[in-house]
Amino acid sequence: MLEKGQNWELFGYDMRHLGGYWSAAWRDLLWAHDSPVRVRLDEPVAVQAAGGTTWYQGGAPTAGAASSGCSAVLLPDELVLSKQIRVPLQAEGELDTLLGLEVKASSPFSGADTRWGWSVVAREESALRVALAIVSASATQAFLSREYPSRDSSDQEIWAGVAGVMVVVQGFGEGLRERRYRRRLLQCAGLLAAIALLLLAMAGAAAAFKGAELQRLEQAFAAATDKAAEASRLKALLAVANETIGAANQVVALYPNPHAELARLTRLLGDDTSISSFAMAGPDIRLRGKAGNAAQVMQLLTDEPGYRDVVAPQAISRVADGQEQFYLNFRAGDEVAQ
Repeated sequence: MLEKGQNWELFGYDMRHLGGYWSAAWRDLLWAHDSPVRVRLDEPVAVQAAGGTTWYQGGAPTAGAASSGCSAVLLPDELVLSKQIRVPLQAEGELDTLLGLEVKASSPFSGADTRWGWSVVAREESALRVALAIVSASATQAFLSREYPSRDSSDQEIWAGVAGVMVVVQGFGEGLRERRYRRRLLQCAGLLAAIALLLLAMAGAAAAFKGAELQRLEQAFAAATDKAAEASRLKALLAVANETIGAANQVVALYPNPHAELARLTRLLGDDTSISSFAMAGPDIRLRGKAGNAAQVMQLLTDEPGYRDVVAPQAISRVADGQEQFYLNFRAGDEVAQ
């Protein structure tokens, strides 16, 4: 239960009546005489008065409309009980109820014979000024029969002028215009709904297109990722192969090809030189053989650019066949024969 005296007001409005305020706002937007929607969509009305016919649309004078089927009769002031009422803005949601109570309190006619209508004269800072018109249904029918006998009274709207504004008295022929206005509202609502659906369809199509494009881009990205992964794998394999080749080159540099050294020695040494022992450990070569001039062999090896550190670990000795036996140790240098 709500606590007694609990404050439910916000900016001067009772929040317990928020639904009434919402309904009143929509009613004013769509059905008030000065509504911008009604000014555009309402049926023009030919208002007949003693001074002639005036055309109105949305409660304001307008140019004539020959195609309009709505007509009204402006009652003379002596047939209208009119008054102005100030209604607080906080009570705007209960305006019909308040005016109904005011009509019951002010009407000199019986309940069945009372017809009334209202219109907003001005919206002030804290209140509404409302024009209220009360008429007798029987007196109005008698006036119509006397002044406009050729017209069907059931199709005639009854208007009254109060405080400079036009008030439509309810309970006569205003239903035709209300039905036409309601139909136009529904048509506009349907058109707006169709436009909204079209916009949604366009947005959906655009979203679907963007989704397909995104999916295509994702597939392209996945393919590019796979290719990049494959390229990375091949790059890793290439790095491993390069490392292997480098290691092999290091091995080759550390352990030169003995066949190349034998070919070099064969080229350098003459036919009178024979090699009985050849040993190679990395760049170090140990050589034993016979030659007619062992010192010349040592000098040839020393002069060879591809050899260095040529030494004789043992002295040259002469053997029985007249040749000299030599022992030579040397190193294969940077210029290795291929």
